[in-house]
Amino acid sequence: MATLTAQDLALLEPHLEPVSFAVGDAVALAGAAIDGVYFLEQGIAGVLDSLDDDRRYAVGLVGAEGFIGWPILLGDDRSPYDVRIRAEEGRALRISADAMRAAIDRSPTLHLSLLRFVHVFMRQMGRTIVSSLAHSVACRMARWILLYHDRVREDEICMTHEEFRLMLGVRRSSVTDALHRLEEERAIRSIRGKVLVVDRAGLMALAGNTYGQPERDYARLFGVEMAKQVGLVGSFE
Repeated sequence: MATLTAQDLALLEPHLEPVSFAVGDAVALAGAAIDGVYFLEQGIAGVLDSLDDDRRYAVGLVGAEGFIGWPILLGDDRSPYDVRIRAEEGRALRISADAMRAAIDRSPTLHLSLLRFVHVFMRQMGRTIVSSLAHSVACRMARWILLYHDRVREDEICMTHEEFRLMLGVRRSSVTDALHRLEEERAIRSIRGKVLVVDRAGLMALAGNTYGQPERDYARLFGVEMAKQVGLVGSFE
């Protein structure tokens, strides 16, 4: 919400209510009606797609830079994805879907600002697809750790093997091998159920061009200082 003008924020404020989530709680469920929009203040929302056999995979992450419930801006009233809180407890400000629709009808600038985030998130999802097709497991793991690191803003992050399976879609042994590779490069330390980021610059080098472009797009659209304020601390030059 930090990206909104005072006038646009004033349209939303009377309708906002604070809500909290435990790790694993659902913010949205695939196929369910969208009853509200959630602006995250703390925590990470993992956006998950699933196959017919109920296997789920992470396609993106949202933190304080964005919001959950964006399909209503695009004319849909149902969520295409499961969205669940990951890594740490979440806090958000909720506005009902009807109140949000009324607000964007009144303010083209509010609508545009929110759509800009949707654009950046689509860029993040696109990079997830390309990375899955073109890069090694270790490279992709480095990217996901960076995405978490941006949004948790702590060097110690709760990331289990199951978390990596959702993100990477590979066997447990491949997750273990990739963790060892990142440890050998002294970019991280793997602790039981956690990852400690030791060398962020080293992680960025390992991630290569899998990481950075959506973050630069956010900085271009909202400003470098705003990007840093919401935790997107990648290279913007």
